[in-house]
Amino acid sequence: MFKILIAEPTHEILQKRLSEAGFFCSYEPKLTFSELQKKIPDYNGLVIRSKFKIDSNFIKQAVNLKFIARAGAGMENIDTVYAESKGIKCLNSPEGNKDSVGEHAMGMLLTLMHKIKISDAEIRKGIWNRQNIGTEIQGKTIGIIGYGNMGSAFAQRLKGFSVNVIAYDKYKTDFSDDYVKEVNLESLFQETVILSVHVPLTEETQFMINDDFINHFKNPIYLINTARGKVVKTDDLVKNMKSEKIIGACLDVSEYEKTSFEDIFAGQNSPALQYLTNSDKVILTPHIAGSSKASYRKIADVLAEKIINLSSI
Repeated sequence: MFKILIAEPTHEILQKRLSEAGFFCSYEPKLTFSELQKKIPDYNGLVIRSKFKIDSNFIKQAVNLKFIARAGAGMENIDTVYAESKGIKCLNSPEGNKDSVGEHAMGMLLTLMHKIKISDAEIRKGIWNRQNIGTEIQGKTIGIIGYGNMGSAFAQRLKGFSVNVIAYDKYKTDFSDDYVKEVNLESLFQETVILSVHVPLTEETQFMINDDFINHFKNPIYLINTARGKVVKTDDLVKNMKSEKIIGACLDVSEYEKTSFEDIFAGQNSPALQYLTNSDKVILTPHIAGSSKASYRKIADVLAEKIINLSSI
């Protein structure tokens, strides 16, 4: 029987659907990495989230592995190139949390632009300050980098706000639709007022949003990052906030996060992080854009469907 090890917490629908499809599933979400290493030679499939780094050394021990599935979108914790060179399929499920990301990005943007966080905090202190005047997004150009599941979900949420939505994707063409107009990178630099980043973390995208990149924009911009923390160079972000090239930022992710996304203790003494946490021009959340009650189930459901439909098993 085909044996699948689910090594991190996932919605029960994943195990239920896989078991009904005839797979043997072992659900062991509290495994340590050393325990996982000992167990993996006995399994044909592995399901993880973010806790484990699946590198070439680990894969060499997984002598019977046919697939690695990540319950989520990003695949940076898996050496997919090496795995696929060994005939191991690599799966993820961005379709499952795209709606949550789109809504979260929208919520962060409106909170920032209309000074909702500032006003709420002041009222709780007894301050009734009606000078907290908001800025409308209506009529502005919102630029999206990366028009995959997440970028397109955000664009869909913008429909009805009377904004101009443009998008650049290095690896896609002819994707203009009812929600967005495809543009080249130069046009994105020229037109964007609000920038939302939706790219995976790779060698190419690491610190892509740096001082040089930011200063290619014609206008001062607002920045939204719900992708990965290391896509944005924090020191350069802060530098450009101080010069007002970046007017404000919505950050669900941090350069200083641990690989597992569980905390940012690695950056607790960073002056740049301290600046962001003290700024009223920044909205911060702890890498939860893709996390909702609905997405937890949808991620598992999508992953189950992909595993069941694998033609090689």
